[in-house]
Amino acid sequence: MLTPEKAHYFSMAMLSFAICIPGVAWVLKQCFKSDDSCKRVNICGIEFPNVVGLAAGFDKDALWLKELQVLGFGHVEIGTLTPLPQSGNPTPRLFRLPKDSALLNRMGFNNGGVKDAVSRLKRRPSDLILGGNIGRNKITSNENATSDYLKCFESLHPYVDYFTVNVSSPNTPGLRELQDRKPLAALLRAVVKLNLTKAPPCPVFPKIAPDLTDSQLDDVVSIIIEEGVDGLIATNTTVSRENLFTNLASLEALGSGGISGAPARHRSTEVIRYVHEKSGGAFPIIGVGGIDSVESAQEKLNAGASLIQIYSGMIYEGPTLAKKIANGVK
Repeated sequence: MLTPEKAHYFSMAMLSFAICIPGVAWVLKQCFKSDDSCKRVNICGIEFPNVVGLAAGFDKDALWLKELQVLGFGHVEIGTLTPLPQSGNPTPRLFRLPKDSALLNRMGFNNGGVKDAVSRLKRRPSDLILGGNIGRNKITSNENATSDYLKCFESLHPYVDYFTVNVSSPNTPGLRELQDRKPLAALLRAVVKLNLTKAPPCPVFPKIAPDLTDSQLDDVVSIIIEEGVDGLIATNTTVSRENLFTNLASLEALGSGGISGAPARHRSTEVIRYVHEKSGGAFPIIGVGGIDSVESAQEKLNAGASLIQIYSGMIYEGPTLAKKIANGVK
């Protein structure tokens, strides 16, 4: 039986093979595309054809952009990419929690490095809205982290439509400390400064953890507004193990990592609602966490999200999920 990580690559290899057959890509695109009347959204000058995107982590290295384009996503976020290639944490590092419709992962930013991704992005589909999720290498200290983010930004800028500054993965030691007020403000200030030298600049969205306190969320809101950041992605995976159906002993045997999927739904919605209300809707929010149906997607939009992203929900509900949500939300 294939491990979840190997199953992921096998499934995408099969889709890659299928779309090479003449006519198959067109047929699949017709099957998965949302209705022409579905909700279109304009955020930061980008018109998204529908509200449903694919979250980072699914296609870290921009390997499958043509394949993902046929599945009906309004946008696709690649990464997390780092300046240098890195293998990530030892395997196994991705686990299904079927009783909770969840995934547990401790991937550790495994990727081929930003230059490797750029070699493929030069041939990216022109009509696919693409986000670039960037982070620091494991060997880079937080004191030098800004340099890593700027290197990735510089390399990716010609090829992506927006940036996600990932400071919230629980699987790179110390990374979440970059969410503290002083380092977060300094990092985002540097990214915004570099962005303003570009023509045109790309929207920038930091991605935060669901495990932040209200006080920390207050800091995030004020930093986004003070530093001229475009918006926010809420949220990444959670390190909480509360209210799970999976046996505690089984969880402990699997080890550390962030949990995504249904268990993240409630808290991510809480964070979205809190940030939206605290900011007075001053900036757009992309909602992520536990979205596996039209109902859970609508919940995020009602809480204040302008767009949503899925990943774990698609693993459990299948590849038609993007179309169902895009057609079903109001």
